[in-house]
Amino acid sequence: MNFFRSRRGVLVLGILLVLGLFLVRPGADRLRTRIADSISLALGRQVDVASVTLRLLPQPGFELQNFVVHDDPAFSAEPMLWADQVTAALRVSSLLRGRIEITRLILTEPSLNLVRNHDGHWNLEGLLERSARTTIAPTSKARTEIRPGFPYIEADRGRINFKFGQEKKAYALTDAEFGLWQDSENAWGMRLKAQPVRTDFNLSDTGVLTVNGTWQRAPALRATPLQFSLLWERAQLGQASKLVYGSDQGWRGTVEFAVTLSGTPADLMVGTEASVQDFRRYDIPGGGALRLAAQCSGHYSTADQMLSSLACRSPVGDGGVTVDGSIAGLPGHPTYNLGIAVQHLPIQALVALARRAKQGIPADLAAAGKLEANVKYIRTANSNSAVWTGWGETLGFHLSSKFTKTELALDKIPFAISAKGVHSHPLKMSGFLARNIIAPAPAETHLDIGPFNLALGRPSPAVTRGWVSYSGYALTLQGDAQVQRLLQVARTIGISVPAPAADGVAKVDVLIAGNWPGFKAPRATGRVQLHSVHARLNGVNAPLEVASANVSLEPEEIRVQNVTASLAGSVWRGSLSLPRQCATPGRCPVQFDLHADEIVTDQFVQVLSPLSRKRAWYQFPTSSSPGIPYLRTLRAQGRLSADRLFIHQLVVSGVSANTDLADGKLRLSVLRGNLLGGRHTGEWKADFTIKPPKYAGGGTLEHADLGQLADAMHDDWISGTATANYQAAASGWSTPDLLTSTNGSLQVDAQDARLPHISLGSPAGPLQVHRFGGHFQIHNGNMEIRNGQVETAGGMYQVSGTASFARVLDMKLSREGGRGFNITGTLTEPHVSPVATPETQAALKP
Repeated sequence: MNFFRSRRGVLVLGILLVLGLFLVRPGADRLRTRIADSISLALGRQVDVASVTLRLLPQPGFELQNFVVHDDPAFSAEPMLWADQVTAALRVSSLLRGRIEITRLILTEPSLNLVRNHDGHWNLEGLLERSARTTIAPTSKARTEIRPGFPYIEADRGRINFKFGQEKKAYALTDAEFGLWQDSENAWGMRLKAQPVRTDFNLSDTGVLTVNGTWQRAPALRATPLQFSLLWERAQLGQASKLVYGSDQGWRGTVEFAVTLSGTPADLMVGTEASVQDFRRYDIPGGGALRLAAQCSGHYSTADQMLSSLACRSPVGDGGVTVDGSIAGLPGHPTYNLGIAVQHLPIQALVALARRAKQGIPADLAAAGKLEANVKYIRTANSNSAVWTGWGETLGFHLSSKFTKTELALDKIPFAISAKGVHSHPLKMSGFLARNIIAPAPAETHLDIGPFNLALGRPSPAVTRGWVSYSGYALTLQGDAQVQRLLQVARTIGISVPAPAADGVAKVDVLIAGNWPGFKAPRATGRVQLHSVHARLNGVNAPLEVASANVSLEPEEIRVQNVTASLAGSVWRGSLSLPRQCATPGRCPVQFDLHADEIVTDQFVQVLSPLSRKRAWYQFPTSSSPGIPYLRTLRAQGRLSADRLFIHQLVVSGVSANTDLADGKLRLSVLRGNLLGGRHTGEWKADFTIKPPKYAGGGTLEHADLGQLADAMHDDWISGTATANYQAAASGWSTPDLLTSTNGSLQVDAQDARLPHISLGSPAGPLQVHRFGGHFQIHNGNMEIRNGQVETAGGMYQVSGTASFARVLDMKLSREGGRGFNITGTLTEPHVSPVATPETQAALKP
């Protein structure tokens, strides 16, 4: 008998038992009820097993199919735990005592439901309290222990679901590896590693959640000593926000969140650490590492449902942010009594945060100064809204950026928390700015900022005030400003403004406002008066000088009225309209109606030609590269008119045209004007996207005075009237290039013309033309006459030959059965010689 109690005897009995099982192979399914009862006794829950298969190696045990641990009906009708396949390891020594005892349960792809009822209790609480009251031996009990041991429960690739009452939440833990065991006589332990997910979204980068904990035996759950640690790491911030809020909030970074719990639920010490590495907005590329971090500690009591002695710290440089106070009514309807203190917070840290939270802020923006603030946040159980109170200010605040060439000494900016209100003290302005722009404060709690002075290069500083709330912000700017400083400040704080370098004077009354959700760009509305503004346009060789203009910044468009500006020697007056709601920037055209006293084409060629481009005094230095010429990026539609248009020696009066400019291509339609005493109507196009630019057009000139044409050419070689139709194409910048490249056609019909330099026959005298009709083909600087006819007192002649733009003639007049003539030489001094008939006499008028 002593032999079977010895170690060797036990080993022999085990070998005999295994050999017996190999030989006898008892029906394992008959043991199904006993196995289920054994597990049920250990867990304190009803357990069902569909079928059981005996397993001998590598360790004696059973393979359980459709393993179900039922929940307490007070919580849920669904099982607490279900697994299609479970391996139950058998404690062999328990067979010697005539019972079946399971030492390990290995669950493959189980599903665990954690349920919280309406009273705030979880379905696991009863299991833990029962374990505390039941004298079950530890998982790793001694061999001589006769009590049943708590099995080691472990799971692989499991899923943990959460239910509040009968509602199954979208939150879940997948790929869960968890274990549960009784560590000692009075202590239990658990571990968990899983990925948080939402069943209503496809999330793939939510990090890993790790939980480790121990708890001890106690008569009640709230008195159970426990120690837990939770770590959520490697989560992408955008995916984490979608996990929590149901939508991607647009932030990026790597989240790490750690919680430690120690004590008892009635008096629990809570510690947390949270950090976000490489924080930025989704559409802003990384600009260096930025880490946001905070640590909190406090005491939580389930009896009082209060988190007391709360102390949170977020150190930044030599200062930081602290939060102290208490939160009661957790979970459920919490009430707050918190104090928030900001002490010696470096403003440079706020600038670094803003650079990663808002587009357009210069990468080299630097700030000096500190931020001080004291805030109270109180919300009682009888109040439907929270009450914020407090104040703060900046000290030694200074902003600078080499990129935007900005230096702002803001120094002291006060701010205070208010629940509601309207800024009721706008600056008094007159004239165009008589209607003051104010920023009505929202009904929600907000931060009133200012007023404070902002020096913008004028003797008197502009005054700024505004507010910031949870949903949005607004800021007013009123006063005088230097245009260049105003544009620099706008670019410094991330507001998109026109790129041209400019300087001058502006009187502003502007409201800058926006909303935080959706990362919409801020919108400026209000009015601006411009005076003596000089602006450089890229690719234009002269400054645009705006003597005065009234700018209205409306929500849907920008209206520029009462414009008086000059460019290329022309003074322009009129109005413009620029749309603001455009899906693709630069695709919505500028609408305009502009009038000039006079336009000189030679000066415009000089301004636009790259051949004459050089740096002048008005070309302000900018940090940007030359880029694309302004005409290549501008899209505009409208009406142009001028009292006089000078085309070399020709003067066109009463000019007007419908104008369309898009991507460097110009179209002038319904081009009308009074030319040479007649009326011109036509259409022209110009393409500035190629080098040299190309031009093409056509039109009609009716009832032109040919004598005015002769005056423009400084030679009275012709008089009379004519009507002409033309089509032409040319390229280049200079007049010689245009003349030599011109190709086209010209149809002329002239009446009662007189050619003083030409005389046919005898007696000698100027050639009188009753009617002339002909088609000219223009090519390589020459005009070839085709199908020409001239009717004179001497008869009808057919006209052929060429005339060059250099005024060189080579023409022939012929008629059937009659005399003909050759006309050569120049337009000023033509030479007429008879052809075919010797009696034909020709002479030049002296």
